[in-house]
Amino acid sequence: MKICVTSTGENLDADVDPRFGRCKYFLIIDIDSMNVEYFSNDSMMASGGAGIKAAEMIAKKGASVVITGNVGPNAFQTLTAAGIKVITGVTGNINQVIGNFKKGELKEIDAPSVESHFGMGGRRG
Repeated sequence: MKICVTSTGENLDADVDPRFGRCKYFLIIDIDSMNVEYFSNDSMMASGGAGIKAAEMIAKKGASVVITGNVGPNAFQTLTAAGIKVITGVTGNINQVIGNFKKGELKEIDAPSVESHFGMGGRRG
């Protein structure tokens, strides 16, 4: 099974990034073999639609589960439409998070955890 974890770095020693659509990196982890593929989030600086674009990319990578700090409504809808389970409220070291996932300690959500545009920060206008 492949899972996707939003990450502040390029490996399992990094922390979970609290944002989905605007995270720095995604780690795709095969939890059976522990093979890891990481890639930068090209949608991080998008002016809009970052969550949707990120969700579409994760679906193409074949992940069954996304683990993150928060996910907005558009990304949540895109992920769940692709059959991907979403787990939010997760913080800390990714190695530990994977251990918690394997033990069944992380729970799937059934609604977005934040409103639209959560990860964009302050707007200038």
